[in-house]
Amino acid sequence: MSKSVQKVKNSLKFKAGEKDGLLTVRFGVKKFVLPHKARMLSDGKFMFLSFGSLSEIYEVENGDLKQMDRNAEATEVYSALNPERKKRGAAGRKRKGSAAVPAELEAALKALPAGYRLGYGADGSVKLVKKRAARTKA
Repeated sequence: MSKSVQKVKNSLKFKAGEKDGLLTVRFGVKKFVLPHKARMLSDGKFMFLSFGSLSEIYEVENGDLKQMDRNAEATEVYSALNPERKKRGAAGRKRKGSAAVPAELEAALKALPAGYRLGYGADGSVKLVKKRAARTKA
């Protein structure tokens, strides 16, 4: 599906991280950092720059920045600059195969009475320990 530059700018605006001190001005020999927060995404061929209500996409040609026309085709720009989303929760976790439990151990764990778990004594011997119920805060 083709995307225009305007649609790509709207899509990338809040996907780019906000940074302070990104904009500087050289005044004589002194360099000043402008007190504006800016958002920027770039790769070797394209650059997206946004601050305030202004956002633009530039194409790098022969070491120079060329502003792209707002109605130009920008599908390549979107695929180059769109950051990958981090998957969260159960859907984002990679499933690994479950560990193989020997049949004897599985049978022994099933034989534990309800409300008890395995624990270790002071001398290192295994013993049954009653589970503690979590208190609810009142």
